[in-house]
Amino acid sequence: MQHKPIAILGAGSWGTALALNLARRGHPVRLWTQEAERIATMRAERANNRYMPGYPFPDCITLTATLADAINDNCDILVAVPSAGFRDVLSLLKPLIHPDTNVSWATKGLDLNTGQLLHEVAKEILGTKRQYAVLSGPSFSREVAAGLPTAVVIASEHPDLANALILQFNSTLFRTYLSHDVTGVEVGGVVKNVLAIAAGVTDGMQLGANARCALITRGLAEMIRLGLALGGQFETFTGLAGLGDLILTCTDDQSRNRRFGLALGHGKTIKEAEAEIGQVIEGKRNAELVVQLAQKKGVEMPISETVLSILQGQSTLQEAMQNLLTRSPKNESF
Repeated sequence: MQHKPIAILGAGSWGTALALNLARRGHPVRLWTQEAERIATMRAERANNRYMPGYPFPDCITLTATLADAINDNCDILVAVPSAGFRDVLSLLKPLIHPDTNVSWATKGLDLNTGQLLHEVAKEILGTKRQYAVLSGPSFSREVAAGLPTAVVIASEHPDLANALILQFNSTLFRTYLSHDVTGVEVGGVVKNVLAIAAGVTDGMQLGANARCALITRGLAEMIRLGLALGGQFETFTGLAGLGDLILTCTDDQSRNRRFGLALGHGKTIKEAEAEIGQVIEGKRNAELVVQLAQKKGVEMPISETVLSILQGQSTLQEAMQNLLTRSPKNESF
């Protein structure tokens, strides 16, 4: 069977893992980054040894630093850059993209300039007539690259596109579920990163399993409150893109956001923690935007606010935890 090529824009760990996953199924993949030197290195090594060492590229993965070459022939496009680069990549795409080309993304976060959800950015830059989809859910890139079992969600307002992507990605090792709730799926992917920093802090401070469990559960309540206020569906937050991704990110040290929080909990400075991680920490970038969005919608998010107070130097770790623990008792509801 002849598969249609797919262009993956972003050659970090996540973009590389998705390229390897598709290549295993025989899909031709064009992996793009605008960093020509990195492309040259990956071509020579036939691997992404900077972000995903140990996984050689099969022949069906081609590498390019030229965006026009990556997206020619009206191939499908999957954006997998950090959220800070999402708007810039779509702006680069705008003069090159065919009017009928579908655009999907596996990016989690908010637009750093406006605080918009990413589907709002896509419609603003590339228009409202195009079909869009988002891939999200509990999925560490290294496990996807290794071919370990993973389940994700593909959300779109366009059933034909969602079903086509499910057929493209779904396998016995990479199970894909359908959702029509783009907003809810995106909110889950944003908020869980902020909460994972908090979970890392509590574990770094050795506050115990009880505290971690309470934080995850009450963090889920925050995610649901914000998601519903923005128009998401309750069921989304109890599924893979909500609770599933939250548990994964808060409890496993493959999570950069959790490791960042752990480092802070161990007494390291923000700069030291960032240097230790050495890659993008989405929760740090998005914490202020999440809190601003919650305030705009009149949504209470005390854990997220606590993370922001730590990042902005307004509270020590001890003060922040004390503020959370001394809040007035209340009804357990969303």
